[in-house]
Amino acid sequence: MIKLDYLNVSNQIIGEEGLDLASSFNEYAPKIQEIITNLNMRKDKPGSWLQWMNLGYNEETVWYVKEFAAMVDGRFDNVLVLGIGGSALGAQALSEALLKPYWNLLDKEKRDNLPKIFFLDNIDPDQISALLEILDLRKTLVNVITKSGSTAETMSQFMIIKDKMQELLGDDYRKNIVATTDKQVGILRQLANEEGYKTFVVPDDVGGRFSVFSAVGLVPLALVGIDIDEIIRGIKIMDLTLKNTDINKNIAAQNALIHFLMDKQKGKYLSVMMPYSSRLKYVSDWYVQLWAESLGKEFDRDGNKINNGPTPIKALGATDQHSQIQLYNEGKNDKVITFVRVDEFDNELNIPNIFEYTGLNYLGGKTINRLINAEADATAVALSDYKRPNITIRLPKINEYYLAQLFYMLEMQTAIIGELYNINAFNQPGVEQAKNYTYALMGRLGYEESAAELNEKINRGNIGGLNA
Repeated sequence: MIKLDYLNVSNQIIGEEGLDLASSFNEYAPKIQEIITNLNMRKDKPGSWLQWMNLGYNEETVWYVKEFAAMVDGRFDNVLVLGIGGSALGAQALSEALLKPYWNLLDKEKRDNLPKIFFLDNIDPDQISALLEILDLRKTLVNVITKSGSTAETMSQFMIIKDKMQELLGDDYRKNIVATTDKQVGILRQLANEEGYKTFVVPDDVGGRFSVFSAVGLVPLALVGIDIDEIIRGIKIMDLTLKNTDINKNIAAQNALIHFLMDKQKGKYLSVMMPYSSRLKYVSDWYVQLWAESLGKEFDRDGNKINNGPTPIKALGATDQHSQIQLYNEGKNDKVITFVRVDEFDNELNIPNIFEYTGLNYLGGKTINRLINAEADATAVALSDYKRPNITIRLPKINEYYLAQLFYMLEMQTAIIGELYNINAFNQPGVEQAKNYTYALMGRLGYEESAAELNEKINRGNIGGLNA
């Protein structure tokens, strides 16, 4: 199992900036028990948006995903994922962590004859154009992911790609498309039915940022040979562990309560995610969306205006010791830093003792593995010396099993802290307004009045409006 080390948030280590953990766990034990019990009771209730808690038990989806991956094995050189936010970040984080580093630069033999994988998660015209120059779309399987089928970013990407694929492949282009979308409704579902794409379902009551263990994430992962059975095994083990209503035995509840109390009692409302592994870099990106979109809310469930939200920050150890740690040690004491430490790396790399008679001889004969973990441990202690709270999540190894545990623990932690804040952690009303404004500026039918008003505001701001 992964482990949570929270000693460096205790008042025993960092004094008055820390928490009396034993007292806090004891005080909140009944509330935590109630929250965990309630979440598990509500998970099957339509409209609760808790179906992500059941994804580890959806054997039918896993079977269909594996069957599809076997059917297309060897047919494509590339997998191209079209999606944004939760439709892409989870699979991107897991593929970056689980595939060999520099996967797309390896020759086919070193990739075990598996395809390269690309994520087009933005609408930058230069990025899209550059990608189209290097991809042979005739040998590319495109996985377009959007539940509504109307996501402007994803569908504009798809329109560009589909047009070029039709030019190259004629009617056969549809064999190069797999759509992950709503089971029954939406523009993409309609297109898939009419044009005959292979499809997978984005399940109901699963928000995008919680969808990584549905077909949204499993399809692209399986296509590049990642063991999704081990992912499912990791989820199940963690789910069983996190059903425990005793806070002393539930690491998601412990971490949720720590962050909640650090915010409410100590004014530490910034949450830094800092893995000490380059392979885990995108885990921080995924965490940032999970935390920000779930917890940043204007109102609580009782209608009180609270403007809630511990702000997530991404960092990478050891790289960001040289760019951010100075601020974390000596700047405002308003952060909780979470390290992810890997006990055993896939490779052991020795540092040769070639500068024996210099000040570098202390490195010679050691390993890079020892150095990176020494830096993780040293940074945690140094932060504690400055009375800065920090937590370490320990992964025995980077593999499917342990990463599934990590992701599911962070999802459950988010759900629990949402209940502590008394907010709806599963909606995102603050995102919708900008979406509607985009529709208006792009000329979508029904948004004409909004477009005129927006252009006036844009021009007033001296930014320049859209030309008619």
